[in-house]
Amino acid sequence: MYNRRRFLQYVLGSPAIVAACAKGQSGSGRPLIASPGTAFDIFDFVPVAQKNMSSAHWAYLMTGVDDDLTRDWNHEAFRLFQIRPRRLVDVTRIDTTVEIFGQRYPSPIFLDPVGSQRAFHSDGELATARAARARGNQMILSTVTSTAMRDVVKEYQRPLWSQLYTSDDWEVTKGLIRKAEESDCPVLAVTVDTPSSGNRETMLRGGRRGEGECATCHEPGLKGMLKEHPMYEGLNVARVHSVTNPLTWELIDRIRGVTRMKVLVKGIMSAEDARLAVERGLDGIVVSNHGGRQEETLLSPIEVLPEIAAVVKNRIPVLIDGGFRRGTDVFKALALGASAVGIGRPYIWGLGAFGQSGVERVIQLLEAELVIVMKQSGTPAIAKITPEFVRRRAG
Repeated sequence: MYNRRRFLQYVLGSPAIVAACAKGQSGSGRPLIASPGTAFDIFDFVPVAQKNMSSAHWAYLMTGVDDDLTRDWNHEAFRLFQIRPRRLVDVTRIDTTVEIFGQRYPSPIFLDPVGSQRAFHSDGELATARAARARGNQMILSTVTSTAMRDVVKEYQRPLWSQLYTSDDWEVTKGLIRKAEESDCPVLAVTVDTPSSGNRETMLRGGRRGEGECATCHEPGLKGMLKEHPMYEGLNVARVHSVTNPLTWELIDRIRGVTRMKVLVKGIMSAEDARLAVERGLDGIVVSNHGGRQEETLLSPIEVLPEIAAVVKNRIPVLIDGGFRRGTDVFKALALGASAVGIGRPYIWGLGAFGQSGVERVIQLLEAELVIVMKQSGTPAIAKITPEFVRRRAG
């Protein structure tokens, strides 16, 4: 079984699959769609995005770690939960709006921070920002954005949330926080699940296949990474030796002490850490395992969400990401205690396939599916989606 999995990983990331996409077929047998409007679901964007990207960039997007088990289980775990509907409820009008930190949004779907988006489309984060603005969804910008924050803000035309990777140089970390504040970001999401870099085999194998092409635009190593991401412009990064520096609660306290922004910790995967976040006065948490890109054989976020919601008790917002592919997935998370849901790879599939219009269509499809399941379940508003509507499968 192990060898079979490795063989399939190689095949699915190989140039042969890209060639098949170019002829109108994806690895799953889906035809290439001609426009975003012809997509039936978000998976229709996958073969188009893969065809448009280099093998190395596709591998970077799709990689997990080791055998990609955590990445795959993030979505598969939604099968553990089933929906328990109520009947004879008036669902003529459906209200999908949510309120987070005093801001009302048209749906509970947020756009997660994804770095280096120009690797997937020439407009990168600018196209994502335009799509998020058009749809009204909150966008969280990555520290390793390939577009300057000021330019993304111009396109988004509303307050961005900023994601933060800390480093072993406190002055650089403070500089990144200062840049977010100067762009009027109201929320800082500190990623805390990167104490070390994961063994991203799928990415490494894809990079090897595209080695010649990548060498023309990427300087290797940490210094090259810092140089090519504009958030580090103007900061003295000479003493940065790690962006996986010791991540502790004391560091979070230190960050909170130098910013007026609300601070979320992104990467919480246990009730114990969620309780500490509340006790230490954090503004919110994001239940996440980094899309399966850091550690292998982890529980999925949807599996740990109930225990986390039970200790948080609605005292702070609980966001969640990881494996969301359908409106039913969003519904289940809301029922189990999430305040909002973040998507990453899905909107990048749309971006890679068609740019801004692809991102918009991905959001639209997920929101439409959410409306359908809300009607079917007898929940006319997000606030009506409670734990009684979901059961964990027996056995």
